[in-house]
Formats: sequence, structure tokens, C-alpha cells
Amino acid sequence: MEKEKTHLFDKPQNVKRLLIIFFSTVILLFILDFFVHKHAHFPFETWPVFYAIFGFVACVILVLVSRFVLRPLVKRREDYYE
Repeated sequence: MEKEKTHLFDKPQNVKRLLIIFFSTVILLFILDFFVHKHAHFPFETWPVFYAIFGFVACVILVLVSRFVLRPLVKRREDYYE
């Protein structure tokens, strides 16, 4: 019997380590955001975590537009090519 190949993320402890590294990095960047000087063009760009919130809102808007505006334009019936 051939031994089945295992991948890096098949082991739960590797996934747990990766999540710990990910969330540690997020917390570190969140804390550093209060101490890093920003070269802002507008006053609201100096707010703490402004770019994180801006990126999240932009991503949500992109997903909603693609779901409710672009999908009906591109979607075809299941038997379109038959």
C-alpha cells in the first residue's frame, strides 16, 4: 500500500501556528499604526487604522457590486452553449 502524501496544512498544528503568526502580525501592525508618522493629504488620513477600515469597506463594496451588478450581466443560462 502506497503511503498517502501529506501537505503542510493537513496537520492542524501547522494551521494553528500559521493563524498565531497571522494574528500576531495584525496586532503588531495595529499597534504600530499609532506610532508611525503619516504623510497625509487629507486630515482623515491621520485617523488611526484609517487605511485598514478603508480597505475593508472597499473590499466589501467590490464584492457586493460584483454580486448584484456584474453577475446578472455576465451570467448565462445553464444550457446556453448547447
